[in-house]
Parts: sequence; C-alpha cells; structure tokens
Amino acid sequence: MGITQRASSSKATAFSFAKVRARAKLRGMTTSTFPHSHQFRRLIVVLGFAAITGGLTVGFTAQAAPRALEPGRLPNDARLQPVKDLDGYFPFKPPTTTEAWSKRSDYLRRQLLVSLGLWPMPTKTPLNPVIHGRIERDNYTVEKVYFESAPGFFVTGNLYRPKGKSGKRPGVLCPHGHWANGRFTDAGVDGVRKEIVMGGERFEEGGRSPLQARCVQLARMGCVVFHYDMIGYADSTQISFELAHRFAKQRPEMNAAENWGLYSPQAEAHLQSVMGLQSLNSIRALDFLLDLPDVDPHRIAVTGASGGGTQTFVLCAIDPRPTLAFPAVMVSTAMQGGCTCENASLLRVETGNVEFAALFAPKPLGLTSAEDWTREMAAKGFPELKQHYKMHAAADHVMLKRGDGYFGHNYNYPSRAALYSWVNKHFKLGFKDPIIEEDYPRLTQAEMSVWDGQHPKPKGGDAFEKQLLRWWTDDAQKQLQQAATSSSEFRKVFGGAVDVLIGRKQSDVGPVEWDMKEKIDRGRYLEMSGLLRATAHREELPVAFLHPKEWNGQTVIWVDEQGKAGLYAALDVSSRLRPEIQELLDAGATVLGVDLLFQGEFLADDQPVTKTRRVKNTREAAAYTFGYNHTLFAQRVHDILTAVSFIKNNERTSKRIDLVGLHGAGPWVAAARAQLGGTVDRAVVDTGGFRFAHITEIHDVNFLPGGAKYGDLHHMLALGVPGKLWLAGEGSEAPTSVKTAYRTEGAEKNLSVFDGTSEQTRAAAVKWLLTKN
Repeated sequence: MGITQRASSSKATAFSFAKVRARAKLRGMTTSTFPHSHQFRRLIVVLGFAAITGGLTVGFTAQAAPRALEPGRLPNDARLQPVKDLDGYFPFKPPTTTEAWSKRSDYLRRQLLVSLGLWPMPTKTPLNPVIHGRIERDNYTVEKVYFESAPGFFVTGNLYRPKGKSGKRPGVLCPHGHWANGRFTDAGVDGVRKEIVMGGERFEEGGRSPLQARCVQLARMGCVVFHYDMIGYADSTQISFELAHRFAKQRPEMNAAENWGLYSPQAEAHLQSVMGLQSLNSIRALDFLLDLPDVDPHRIAVTGASGGGTQTFVLCAIDPRPTLAFPAVMVSTAMQGGCTCENASLLRVETGNVEFAALFAPKPLGLTSAEDWTREMAAKGFPELKQHYKMHAAADHVMLKRGDGYFGHNYNYPSRAALYSWVNKHFKLGFKDPIIEEDYPRLTQAEMSVWDGQHPKPKGGDAFEKQLLRWWTDDAQKQLQQAATSSSEFRKVFGGAVDVLIGRKQSDVGPVEWDMKEKIDRGRYLEMSGLLRATAHREELPVAFLHPKEWNGQTVIWVDEQGKAGLYAALDVSSRLRPEIQELLDAGATVLGVDLLFQGEFLADDQPVTKTRRVKNTREAAAYTFGYNHTLFAQRVHDILTAVSFIKNNERTSKRIDLVGLHGAGPWVAAARAQLGGTVDRAVVDTGGFRFAHITEIHDVNFLPGGAKYGDLHHMLALGVPGKLWLAGEGSEAPTSVKTAYRTEGAEKNLSVFDGTSEQTRAAAVKWLLTKN
C-alpha cells in the first residue's frame, strides 16, 4: 500500500484492534469486504498504524482491490514466460487455403516493410552509377561498380558479365554474408586445402573464394551477376563494420532529439536500423541490375549464404521482381540471425524465417542445410514449405540440398552445384546436368576495390551517420504528410503501420472466457472479481466488475496506471470507491477495472515495473528483444482489446461501451481505440502530453518502435475518428492532426477538449460520460 506521511507526532496514540475493526466497519469494510483473511489483517495493521501516527494518508492500492487469485499466485498467462530470443523455435504452420494465405501474406509483407523502415518506401533518388576498371577473362568480364542507394550513401561491388552472349541475359544478385572481409574474402592455402580434403571445394586457386567462384560460374553460364557489399564490409565503410555488426552499447552522444544515430531510442522510434539500410541497398541493387540493357527482367535470381541468405529471402519477400531465390544455410526454425544487421524491432514478432521464405511461393525457391542451425530443416520447416508449395500447385518449385551431418556453415561447391542446377532448370539455360564448376584466376583485393585515385572513397563516420538518418526521417515525413491529406491513404499507410506496431486488432482477439471467482453484494451494486481469458493467445487478466442492480445498459472500461486498484479510494474517505466511480455506479453504469500485464495481480512483489524485460543477450540493441516480442506498451493495448471484446460479445448486451484512460493510461487507450474500429462508443483520453518521441530509454515501459514515425500519439487519436472523444492533457486545443481528421469527417461535434488540472480531470471526464451525447 502507498503510505505518504503528512505530519509526525512525537507522542504515540494508544489504540486497540477492536477500535480499528469498528472503524473499518463504519466504512462498510467488514470481513466480507475482504474475503481473504490476509487482506483484512493487513487493513487492520495499516489503520492501526495510521492511528498511531495520527497523520497519514493511506493509498488504497492493489492490496485493497478485490483479488481474482489467491495471494502468491500469478495469472496463468503465456507472457509471463521468459521472453523469446533469436535462438527460440520458429515453426511455420501453412494456411490450408490460398485465401487465408493471401490475407496472411499481405500482413507479413507489411510487417517486413514497416519493421525495416520501408513503409513508405524511401524515395528512389538517382543512382548515379559508376562502372569502371573492366577486367577481361576468357569468357567473362569483371567491372567495378558504385552507386547511391540514398543521397551520398554508396553501394559497392563487382559486375560479372558473360562474353559472346547476345540478347537479354538472366540477372543474379549476390549478397555475400558474414565472410571475413566480405567480397574480398580469401580462405588462404591452408583453409582451401582443408575444404578440398573434406569435399567442400575442388580447386586450390578458385576455392579460396567461394564468393568469386559463384559469380564466375554464373557468368560462364550466361548470367549477368552483381556481387555487392554488406554495410561495413570491403568497400562499404561509410558505416563501420564495428557499428553495423558488433554494436554492443548505447552511445549517449547519438541519443538526441535531433540528429540521432543508429540503435538510439530515437532511431528505433522511427524504425531506422542497419538491417533496414541493408534491405534498401538490396532493393537499389536490384534497380541497378534491371537498368542494365542486357538483363532480362523476367529472369532475376537472388542468392547468398548466411547473412547473405537473410538478405536474399528478405528482398524476395518484399520486392516482387526476383523470379528465383536461393538462400543458403539460413532458413530454419531455429536460430534466426545473430548479427545486428539481421535484426530489426518488430521483424519476427509471431513469425520467423521459414514463413518469410514461404512468401516467395509459388516462384522457385532453393535452400541448403548444413551442420549448423539449419541441421533440422529437412524435418522441421522444409516439409511445411513443401506442403505450402503443393497448395500453390508448385510442389516442384521448392528444393532443399542437404549438407547437415557433414559440412559446417558454408556456401561450398556441393551447395553451389545445387544452385547452378536450379538456375539452369528454371531459367531454361539449356546446360546438361550436372553442371561442373571449373577453376578460374581469382581477383586480388586491388582488382576488386572500387575506390582509387580517380574514384575517391566517400566520407563516413558519426556525422555521416546522422546525416543519413536525417535524410531518411525527412523523406519519410514528407511522404507521410502527403498520405495524411487523404482519408483513405491515411488509414492505409498510418493505420497499416499501427497494426504492425501494436500487432493486434480487435478481430484478432478471438474468444474471451469469463471465470468469476467471487461475487459480493454491496447493496446497490454487485462487486465481482474474476479472470478474463483470451484463449487463443493464452492470456489471463484479473478484473473487477462493479455492476449496479439498476443497470442502464452503459459499460465503462476504466483503465488506470494502477490497474483495477484505480477504481478504489484512499481509506480516509467515506466511500471505498473513488468518487467518480461511485458516481458512475449511482447513475446506473457498470464499471470494469482490469489489471493489464504487469499491473496489480501480475506483480509478485506489488512493485510497479519501471523497465521492460530483455533477452539474455547483453548487447544493447532493441531489436534483440523487440524483434521477437511485443513491447509492454503493445501488450497492454492487447489487454484493453481483450476487455472490450468481452464486453462487446457478452450475452448481456451493452447499449453503450465507453473506454477511459486516465492517470497514465491515456496513451494505451489511444492506441487501443485506433485498433478497435469503432467498437467503443466514446473514449476518454488524458494523454498527459505524452509523446513516443520523448522516450530516451529503449526499455522504458512505454517504448514502442515506430511510435514517433507515424505521427506519434496524436495520429493514433486521429485513427479513432469519427468516434466521440474527450481529450485532456493537450492544453486548450487538440493537436492539429486530430482536429483536421474530425473536420474532414464532418464530426467536429464528436471532439471535446478539456484543459484543467489533473485533480479536475476525473470529475470532468465522468460528467462528460454521463451526458446524453
């Protein structure tokens, strides 16, 4: 219980427990008020302590609200299990109909785009490509390439072209993955000899670079191949390797309201990540490849291994132009990608890499496994992909080349041979299988590097990083402002994004069960405590119902920072309920109080949470936790949706459902209202001036990746238009976007703004709720 001392006394006051018990009874607080004997004993001790000190205000908090569970017992809620991390289990359950998959795949693609910071897609500025340094080989050429994926941000790589071929040729993008030195990798003499002995490579020369070997052989088969750098590797050093792939600790100097850096709370609030930048580079690399006059746009392949495999299936999921995919040693139901460049907040929440790969169906998808996290792919993941492709009448368009039990993590010759056969078959190149890779003269680092005296390396570092993110922010805001001018586009772009940020709508809640634990007659009303269970999600919420015996059909869902304890008053007042709650009951309204996740009965020690949970990985990148788990903010919104869904679908139909968010709960209610699609009749929201953009800690309880990007809290409020809204915490006028949204819908009368003190807010809100408007 919260106890705040107002005055002290040097002289103790004598008292007896009999007097304290009598005092409690005068307030209607008997043992029937507290059916669990420990509650009454605790109340007696506190009242006695108040009598001794003579000057205490006793907060009637979580201990005083009716419990749904025995003391010491927590709700049976799946979210109380350890948070999921990248080493979890990520099965794919194929939908049984193409219609179901169409709906699911639309959402998945949006989830990918939103999480990667590509919703809306950044403006495709001029590439300004430079191709130079042509090197002639027997039946292919190699050139050096760089171009701008965003203004001043360069993609670098090598372009392999076949000689003696006419007409349009297949194009192949080759992202490389986490090889030492990336595009410049060299296994060395000892390394390649070990591979030769194991059967992984054939040649001492060419086998030293599996990356070059792949590009050369594809070019010899008649393909145009672009082999490009991951951020931080080889020639792509504007963002360093250490920052892109080894980030471990937050940088205070990059955590700023303006001109922030990667991994900062501000970057996360705008969904800006290394993985997002790398995905943008892949999209622009595809633009570059397709702009080449000798490339056939109908035969475009993407292939890479490890981190390059991640880039492959992500690009092929979000961009419709690739027609063949071959992600090697990456797709599995196990480890999802250990590097910061393979993780982004929101990315794999309730999904995983196998389902991402399934987005490519029915187009040809080739996979490989090895003695790594993909070792179980043949039994877990691939059968489901095969079933999925069969549903699309394309069972022969998915293939797994097994290397588990023998080869470690690789893109070695046996894996590459499978690629060559797959490309030959589906691009109809006409070669006789098997296709045998031949040796070639490797390029040196100097021969591959794109930078030289005539082509100087561009500047990078902290200043460039801030500048790049500033461009990304400004470009997104310009597009979002344009989208906000159209009601339909606003709901598509902003509403579509909030769907992903929150991760649930009312239609996703599913069945909700009511398990009443206790029912007490309070004279003019009934007090019921129990549990609401969202069975589809294995979630369980302790709640308190206050139901007047003369019900007028109105139900008020009261959300408070203290949970259901927010319905109850301090002990030094005449009523056990807060005055505004009593007023609602007296008027005939039912009031529902609920313990959202980590409120009230979710707290084993009764102490409110001050920071969100995190995975065991100690690296301070938000994506390691929130790329796999809903944020606490989103989970609390889910709980509100559960409560509303129960009332909406209850057999005792409510004539009116009102939703209230005061005392720190306003932002949760604002977000829930955006996801309810007009289910609630009226909403009371006290924002307290809250903005996601002001959060400076990635484990703040209200941290929400993307929260600032899509117009912050006031655009969530605008998504609830034209519903009736009583708004406090914003001063004398509603934010412009909210006013504009109501005016556009011709619903200005549905918006009420209150500008008063926090003490006045509750009473004014209830007065509005009880008016016939």
